[in-house]
Amino acid sequence: MRNRFCKIVATIGPASASPSMLRLIHDAGVDVFRLNMSHGQHDKLRAVMTSIREIEEAVKTPLAVFADLQGPKIRTGAFAGGEIRLAYGAEYRLLTARETDRDDAIPIPHPELVDILTPGDVLKLDDGKLQITVAERDGARIVARADTPGVLKDRKGINVPGRRLPISALTEKDREDLAFALDIGVDYIALSFVQHPDDVKEAKDLIGGRARIISKIEKPSAVDCLDDIIALSDAVMVARGDLGVECAPEDVPLLQRRIVRTCRKAGKPVIVATHMLESMVESISPTRAEASDVSTAVYQGADAVMLSAETAVGRHPPAAVAIMDRIIKATEADEASEGYAMGEHAADDAYTTADAITLSARRIAEVLDCKFAVAYTKTGSTARRLSRDRPHTPIIAATPDESVARQLALYWGVRPVETEDITHFHDMLEKADILAKAHGGEEGERIIILAGYPFGRPGKTNTLKISRIGNIHS
Repeated sequence: MRNRFCKIVATIGPASASPSMLRLIHDAGVDVFRLNMSHGQHDKLRAVMTSIREIEEAVKTPLAVFADLQGPKIRTGAFAGGEIRLAYGAEYRLLTARETDRDDAIPIPHPELVDILTPGDVLKLDDGKLQITVAERDGARIVARADTPGVLKDRKGINVPGRRLPISALTEKDREDLAFALDIGVDYIALSFVQHPDDVKEAKDLIGGRARIISKIEKPSAVDCLDDIIALSDAVMVARGDLGVECAPEDVPLLQRRIVRTCRKAGKPVIVATHMLESMVESISPTRAEASDVSTAVYQGADAVMLSAETAVGRHPPAAVAIMDRIIKATEADEASEGYAMGEHAADDAYTTADAITLSARRIAEVLDCKFAVAYTKTGSTARRLSRDRPHTPIIAATPDESVARQLALYWGVRPVETEDITHFHDMLEKADILAKAHGGEEGERIIILAGYPFGRPGKTNTLKISRIGNIHS
C-alpha cells in the first residue's frame, strides 16, 4: 500500500529489465514504468511489458506504462578523425553534409535546420558543453564562430535555443515505435520535441484514442504556447534535460514552477523529470541537493517525479526508488506543502455539477478527517477531478474499465481499482465499504463516496454520500 500521494515513475533499462528487478522496484514504490524507445529493442521491451503485467496481476494493483518516443535528434555529422578541436573565437564553415575531412568545418546532415540559420543564431553542441554562433551567411555559405573551446566528436547533439525548427515531432522511427507501443498495450505515449500544439494534434491523430498523450516540455517554443499544448495533452512532463540546454540554468527552476502551476490549473497531471537523484547511478545515497530537488517538486504539487538513469543503468535501482519514496513521504507530512493546495480555476471556467461534488468532497474530507474518498468512475473523470482538487485523503478510484484504471495510476493521490460497475445504492455503499477495508480502513472511520446516478452512465457525477466503514446504512 502506497502511503503517499505523489507518484514515482521509473525508467526501465538494462539494470532493471529482469522480472525479478521489476518486482523489486515495484515493491520499493514504483507506480508508473517508462519504456525509453531511444534505446530499447522491441523484443526486449515486449518482454518487459509482459513482466509488468504479470506483476500487476500478482499484486492486484493497476500499473501504468508509457512509451517515451525518441523524437527527432539533430546531430552533427562525422569528422575525418572522429573529432575536431574548436578554438575560442575561430571560425568554422557549417556544411549541409553527413561528413567532412576539413578541420575548419562542421557537417550538419539536416538541411531543414541549415536553411533557417541566420546571423546571431546560437547553436549548442554536445548537450550544451560547446557553443557556436552564426557570424555570417551568404547564400549557402554559413560561417559560425566558436564561443567555447573544446573537442567536438562525431554525431553530437545540436540545440538551437529560441528557434522553432521546421521538423515534425514524429520521425519514421517514432512512427514504428508508436505502432509497436500501441500493439503491446501501453497506457501513455510520451511525445518528445514538442514545439507547437500542432505536434500534439499530429500524434493524437495517429494514436486514435488507443493511449493517452504525455507532452514533454523541453523547448522554449513549447513554453511560448504552453496553455494550448496542455489543453491538447492528457499529461505533461517537465523534461529538464533538454530544457536545461535550451534555456539559461537560472530559468529552469522558474519554468518548472510555471509549468507545474499551469498544469494544476488545467487539471492535467505533471511529471517532473531528469537528474532528480543522478548521483545514485553510482552512489548508494543521494546528495542533499538532490533530496531537496525531489522535495521541491512535491511541495510545488507535481503529480509524479521520475527516475531516469538511476533505475535504467544505475547500480542501485531499488535503493533509488526507496529513497525517493522516503523523501516524498517526509515532504507530504508537512501540511504546509503546496501539494495539498487546490489548483486555481481559470476566471472563465464554467463549473459543472461534478466540479461542485468534488470540491465539496475535498472540504468534507478536511473537516471530518475522512479516511478515503471512494470515487466510482467509468471514464476516470470523477477521480481526475478529485485529484485536481487535492483532498487530504487518498482517492480510491473504482472503475470497470481496465485501461482507465491503469491510466489513473499516474494521478496524484489516486489508488485505482478495477471492479464491476455498481447497479444500485446499496451496491454502491457495500462495495465502497469493502474497498475501504481492503485499503487499510478500520471500523467506524468515515469515508466519502462519489458516484453518478443513474448508475453506469459516464459523465454524470452528481451524488455524494458520507458513510462509516462497517456501517453501510449510516
